[in-house]
Amino acid sequence: MGKKRRLRLGVTTRREMKGYLFILPWLVGFGIFFAYPMFQSFIYSISSVRITAKARIVKPVGFDNYVYIFTKDIYFVERLRAFFLNTIFSLPVILVFSLMIAMLINQKIKFKGFFRTLFFLPIIVVSGPVLERLISEGATTIPMIEQYGVYDIINEVVPYMLVEPISYLFSQLILILWYSGVPILIYLAGLQKIDINLYEAALIDGASSWVVFWKITLPSLKGIILINAIYTLVFLGTSEINEVIILIKNNMLNPNTGFGIASAMAWTFTVGLGLIMVIIYFIGGREKPAVVQKKLPAKKPEKKAKKILPVRG
Repeated sequence: MGKKRRLRLGVTTRREMKGYLFILPWLVGFGIFFAYPMFQSFIYSISSVRITAKARIVKPVGFDNYVYIFTKDIYFVERLRAFFLNTIFSLPVILVFSLMIAMLINQKIKFKGFFRTLFFLPIIVVSGPVLERLISEGATTIPMIEQYGVYDIINEVVPYMLVEPISYLFSQLILILWYSGVPILIYLAGLQKIDINLYEAALIDGASSWVVFWKITLPSLKGIILINAIYTLVFLGTSEINEVIILIKNNMLNPNTGFGIASAMAWTFTVGLGLIMVIIYFIGGREKPAVVQKKLPAKKPEKKAKKILPVRG
């Protein structure tokens, strides 16, 4: 019995070691390329970093860098506010447009693969320099919007706080739709996993297409919508045309600010993105716990009392 127990423990240990060996490359890569740079950037954000010909001088300054970017820098707060406002308006448009296109492509139509490639192609073709050139040439705007004075109408009708994000939404409408390539593919994967029998049963019961969408399709895609929302948010936040990212790069190469100020900006921007992700999760991604009702023990049937008949003499 003792030998069998030792052998069993040895097999279990070997299996665990194999699992650790499989994830070891990921752990090493995570530590070298993610965890250590994150820790180093946080140290830089609370330090004054100067790079000389001989060495890199890091001097702790506390939270002075954060105070500087919020009180003395004239660009960071404004660009940060503009990014989050524009994202709040752009994100629903991208998610809704992607879902509509995915539902259309998911139908039984010819050349389905061609349409998938067509909507995904801008993600591959449009890189950073190409995208910057297209924006500078006005290729991401719709000329008819300016001709018919849509911006003037927005300035007159829309409240002042919402003028900038709504104007951005119209001015970069084509660019926003270009960001829908990956969400469309993710939606397609989710739509193809929905059981067809659910649709057939609902239609047999007399449900309309609108009811089927709200009662079957949308609840089934709840997790997919959360994934697309987080992916799109990260994609917009790390885009090369993001004004906040451009400002961080410029401060990093500026000898007057350097890595300290740039790291403080990067951490502030990262925390802001994280808070939005948490809000998105609590709005649409949190699963409600299932209510488990305890079954009461079945009552035993009561025995009926036997009637005692009077004895007749």
